Amino acid sequence: MSSAAPPPPAPPAPDRTPGGSGGTGDPLATGGLALGGTLMVVYGLFAVLQGITAIADDEVYTSFGEYVFEFDLTAWGWIHLIVGVLVVAAGFGLFTGAAWARVVGAVVVGLALIANFMWLPYQPFWSIIMILTGLFVLWSVFNYRSTRSA
Repeated sequence: MSSAAPPPPAPPAPDRTPGGSGGTGDPLATGGLALGGTLMVVYGLFAVLQGITAIADDEVYTSFGEYVFEFDLTAWGWIHLIVGVLVVAAGFGLFTGAAWARVVGAVVVGLALIANFMWLPYQPFWSIIMILTGLFVLWSVFNYRSTRSA
């Protein structure tokens, strides 16, 4: 009949979020969220430049065949410009770890994926790169699980 002292409490888990406001069980997803935010900012800036180019000079881009999705290049320029600005804003929001940024980021990256799919006739190689980047961003946004209390 000996009384043993209870074991000491476990140390708190290290903070692994990009904004430093919570933790996650998957360090790859946390790093993916930080990388996703960075990629969103870079992607958004490229989309803005892509949009400005299409607005300023329609002769820069040429179509590689007949496709169902044929729009005026100036309209495409405005679409890429607006979506790019939204992606940049959501990307900066991801660095704070805000829940709204993940929701908005998922929506605008989804729109960007659709826009890049429809942009395939004009820039196939670039569109494929942007689609793959967008898919990784979506994976990182959806896979992130914050353990901070609400």
